[in-house]
Amino acid sequence: MNIRHLLTLAALAASLAAQAQGGISPEMLARIKNVQPKAAPAEKALRNALAANSINALAVNPARAQATDTHFSHRVCSKGVTDQKSSGRCWLFTGLNVLRAEAIARHDLGEFQFSQAYCFFYDQLEKSNLFLQSVIDLADRPMDDKTVDWLFHNPLSDGGTFCGVQDIVSRYGLVPAEVMPETYSANNTAKMSDLLQQKLRQWGLELRDMAAAKASKKNVAARKEEMLATVYRILALCLGEPPAEFTWTRTNADGEPQETNTYTPRSFYDEMAGKNLNDYVMLMNDPTRPYYKTYAIDLDRHAYDGHNWTFLNLPMDEIKQMAIASIKDSTMMYMSCDVGKCYNRETGVLSVDNYDYADLFDTDFSMTKAQRIATFASASSHAMTMMAVDLDENGTPRKWMVENSWGPSAGYKGHLIMTDRWLDEYLFRLVVERRFVPENILKLTEQKPTLLPAWDPLFAGEN
Repeated sequence: MNIRHLLTLAALAASLAAQAQGGISPEMLARIKNVQPKAAPAEKALRNALAANSINALAVNPARAQATDTHFSHRVCSKGVTDQKSSGRCWLFTGLNVLRAEAIARHDLGEFQFSQAYCFFYDQLEKSNLFLQSVIDLADRPMDDKTVDWLFHNPLSDGGTFCGVQDIVSRYGLVPAEVMPETYSANNTAKMSDLLQQKLRQWGLELRDMAAAKASKKNVAARKEEMLATVYRILALCLGEPPAEFTWTRTNADGEPQETNTYTPRSFYDEMAGKNLNDYVMLMNDPTRPYYKTYAIDLDRHAYDGHNWTFLNLPMDEIKQMAIASIKDSTMMYMSCDVGKCYNRETGVLSVDNYDYADLFDTDFSMTKAQRIATFASASSHAMTMMAVDLDENGTPRKWMVENSWGPSAGYKGHLIMTDRWLDEYLFRLVVERRFVPENILKLTEQKPTLLPAWDPLFAGEN
């Protein structure tokens, strides 16, 4: 038997082994190539086009490339669009936008903002404590325990949910944007977050070592406090130190001074917002789970002694009716969705008909909302302020509009417009005031929540 024959037999054996193990054998690769479209002129043109253009540019649906319809039958008044810049603070901007809309209406203000940097400072301090104390609580578990592993993978983030707005604002109050303005690290959180995460992981190991060495609870608590003092200093250097008291002049919509007072953050909150932040109901549309049940996400909170994200799971039709009632009452809402799906940046429109990927690649991209959630293909990625709906003559919604926090030049004058069908597919959360929730639905919130793990598919990728 010659060398060539031996090599052929070896190649055949390798091919059979690859097939047996689920690999791609040379024969399988040949078959895959053979079913490809022949290099006809149209196929060559498509390849050339894709080589030089974005997929979205070629997949855009000409039938939908029309002027944006900006008429809405019901709309909440808004003044000024915020900009979270290069940060994941959409949850905070959205929550504060809900509160500022009411402050503007109540006090006849012009373009007014609450300080996002002020709330973000305490958010990061509280989240640091949440991580460190959770590490202490779980110090007897091994590092590969699922919860311990999740904590060290996620010691800190600049993302969050409305429960963070509830806990941080209720505890620390609010200040005007000009009293504690944005800084570079507030607008660009990546490096500060990276350094804080590094320190938290380092300290987490130290606290576990102290527990293993049987250090007293008093000594462990004292060491944790020293760690938090360092976190406070880093935050103060990067974001500025939050004021304990400040003087502020309120002006009306015409810019005319009305009165000057000295405030604490708490007294400013009481005067300008004055809302009971626990008087909200968190709604979710998650078709992977039974409707009309309440759920809570473990460790999905902003403070150790705060509230986990707790929600009532409902069909979209019922959620939308509460949203319509809120908008008709001129009350904005916190909502979050999978904003990157089917988004046309040129028009600011979110529509499932914006792009035709199926015809472009000659294959369907058909998964249900439940299938996308279960396979990590879709999840809540961005929070915005719902503020308009367009209803037809029968009261059925055609489209919706949100105030975004990407600056006034993004989308349609800082807003995004979404079709009703898109909302069905990609809205996940809506936070409404209790007064817009029907009594039969409100009673369901009294259930003991089913606790879901922090790594649940719908929440694992949340911003």
